[in-house]
Amino acid sequence: TTLALALIAALGLVAMWLLSAPRPLAASALPRHTPDVANGQLLYNAAGCRSCHLPAPDLKDVDPSLPAGGAPLKTPAGTFHPMNLTPDPETGLGNWTDIQFVNAVQRGISPDGAHLIPALPYTSYARMKVEDILDIRAYLATLPAVTSPPRGAEIPAAFLMRRGIGLWKWIGLDTTPWAPDPSQTESWNRGAYLVNGPGHCAECHTPRTLFMTLDTSRAFEGGPHPEGEGRVPSLRGLIERGRYKDAKDIASALQFGEMLGYDKISSGGMGQVQRNISQLPEADIQAIGEYLASLR
Repeated sequence: TTLALALIAALGLVAMWLLSAPRPLAASALPRHTPDVANGQLLYNAAGCRSCHLPAPDLKDVDPSLPAGGAPLKTPAGTFHPMNLTPDPETGLGNWTDIQFVNAVQRGISPDGAHLIPALPYTSYARMKVEDILDIRAYLATLPAVTSPPRGAEIPAAFLMRRGIGLWKWIGLDTTPWAPDPSQTESWNRGAYLVNGPGHCAECHTPRTLFMTLDTSRAFEGGPHPEGEGRVPSLRGLIERGRYKDAKDIASALQFGEMLGYDKISSGGMGQVQRNISQLPEADIQAIGEYLASLR
């Protein structure tokens, strides 16, 4: 009996190890694509990459506008130090291949084959067009290279947690590409793509289940703040609740923020989000406003 139980336990461990193994995309899966740097810069801003990849406080001589990484990102799971996104070959993305970048951004897998904890919102980026991910990479390659050594995450049992993420991905990582809604306008669909893909708004504004997956049945209804304090407001019924007058008013708030008297747009981390969105073309900002206005 003891031997049988030991065998069952061993088989269970093997099964868990296999099920939790990374499932990266193959290089052959990448489309033929000529990178568009301008589109990459636009999506870099839409995705708020710099907001998380801020230079560490001790990088005093580094241009603060560069995504040199290292600044602490506190979450309930522990403190992370997002990596250097500049093209430095030793400490940044300089030696990464296209497929390594795509697998990190859309599958949550590091170049050395480890699972990335979804503090990097690859669960939203997985819905983006691969071509857009390659455009972001092309834009990042144009930035000045900065030396910013990697800093380990301050999380308990990091190896076990990362391996456990492999099991979580079976229910928590939907790799179905975003698809437009033919019943909606082109502008609405553009806004939906920006909000649900690069903008990763659902990561904060959608509550989570017991298993920490997005509760899509309550999409954009708000929930606990990802840093563990306070709550993130609902994005539904913004007009019906009297928060804004119409879609154009939402767009103005995102474009100009508190500069034009839109209060609370800078609270709870929204200040950085608003600044990122303000750098988008006006048509894209209006598209986001149109989509958000439709959430009821």
